[in-house]
Amino acid sequence: MNTRGLRSQLKDTVPVAGSCPQGSYDVQDTMRGGFYSVKNELLPSQALEHSEKNFQLNQEEMNFSSLRNIQGLHAPLKLQMEYRAARQIQRLPFLPSSNLALDTLRGSNDTIGFEDILNDPAQSEMMGEPHRMVEYKLGLL
Repeated sequence: MNTRGLRSQLKDTVPVAGSCPQGSYDVQDTMRGGFYSVKNELLPSQALEHSEKNFQLNQEEMNFSSLRNIQGLHAPLKLQMEYRAARQIQRLPFLPSSNLALDTLRGSNDTIGFEDILNDPAQSEMMGEPHRMVEYKLGLL
């Protein structure tokens, strides 16, 4: 089985530094993955940093458990299947995706957060060649 092709099909975007596979001779592929950063390997410096990074995940787990207690096992399973289907709706890898369907399911389309203002994909520093990014996602590279 081609694990490289399977791994690229599971990812939605081209990986950044630290998460990309090692190239030949165990050297990181800097052209595709970016520069190496020691900060990615450090432990959280603050006790609450881990909790803040996983706030959305913890909130979803609490909502799923309360939904399971109120309506039964089928309700969170159905909602998770809808989330998974909404996550799979993507544009081409070199175009930013708004994830409007996922935001609507989560109920976060009415709120304005940090990522709405300061995380503008049009101002991203990572812009690659469209053909290479599509080939990487399909596992051809």
